[in-house]
Amino acid sequence: MAASGLPFDDIRELIAAMPGPDMEAANAVRARDANLTKPAGSLGRMEEIAEWLAAWQGKGKPAVDRPLVCVFAGNHGVVAQGVSAYPQAVTRQMLENFAAGGAAINQICAAYDLGFKVFDLALDLPTGDFTQTDALDERACVATMAFGMEALVGGTDLLCLGEMGIGNTTSAAAIYAALYGGDAAHWCGRGTGVDDEGLKRKVAAVEAGLALHRAHLKDPLEVLRRLGGREVAAICGAIIAARSQRIPVILDGYVVTAAAAILHAIEPSTIDHCIAGHLSSEGAHADVLARLGKVPLLALDMRLGEGSGAALAAGLVKAAAAVHSGMATFEQAQVARKD
Repeated sequence: MAASGLPFDDIRELIAAMPGPDMEAANAVRARDANLTKPAGSLGRMEEIAEWLAAWQGKGKPAVDRPLVCVFAGNHGVVAQGVSAYPQAVTRQMLENFAAGGAAINQICAAYDLGFKVFDLALDLPTGDFTQTDALDERACVATMAFGMEALVGGTDLLCLGEMGIGNTTSAAAIYAALYGGDAAHWCGRGTGVDDEGLKRKVAAVEAGLALHRAHLKDPLEVLRRLGGREVAAICGAIIAARSQRIPVILDGYVVTAAAAILHAIEPSTIDHCIAGHLSSEGAHADVLARLGKVPLLALDMRLGEGSGAALAAGLVKAAAAVHSGMATFEQAQVARKD
């Protein structure tokens, strides 16, 4: 990423230069699908997934051989406003649990043979409390986005994005309220399980953040740095890097989708290579996905985070690639077509 005097300009230039879909590869998948031993359209969205993979991998025969789940972890100053049922120390404790293989995401990755990486984003230095100040300054925000871009080093052909961070659903709610308007209460869910009083504090924190930063919220990147967290910034960077490297992306739930929403607000096509892994039961996730034009693959009433919904959806994506590439054509199987 080129260094300029205006770091956000570098991000805008990267977005403007991103490649589009490979329609020749997508058309090749569509043509092969028409000759596979099944009625046309009988695999529904599985057929769409195969085309989507081909378009963004640039391969006429899509494959998922090196899937990767990346979880970004950050701490938030807004936790000081009593918005979480858990103390901030839990973020680091959960990273230790990930390392020991004891979390839900570890089991899902093992079940579906997915690679797994976790990134500690300066957990000992929480972002600024956005009810009092900016969460991040511009250079720190862009540096964190660049860190997210570097997370893809080592190679993958399907990226599943997840997060961990006490207080981060409050940050996500503030981002949505800034981007889309409406009452703060509409965007605030119970997160880690706050009680009624905790939910009131969460709504109040979002309202206070919007009031403090109102004059600067027309620019999505300003929304990110003023109200977001390091994990959201890093996920933005990972989404941009994946597009540049032709890697399809599966989004997890409420917080990960906030990063996608920032990029969508800059330029809607920026997230065309992303698919929604699941519908979270947190906050107004269904509303957000509708605004982004994303139909989730799964709806299991989950709100865990950790990349869990994206990782589960990766199983479907792997299956879609395997079915398309491995099925026989009518000619190969010597099966008669319908009259």
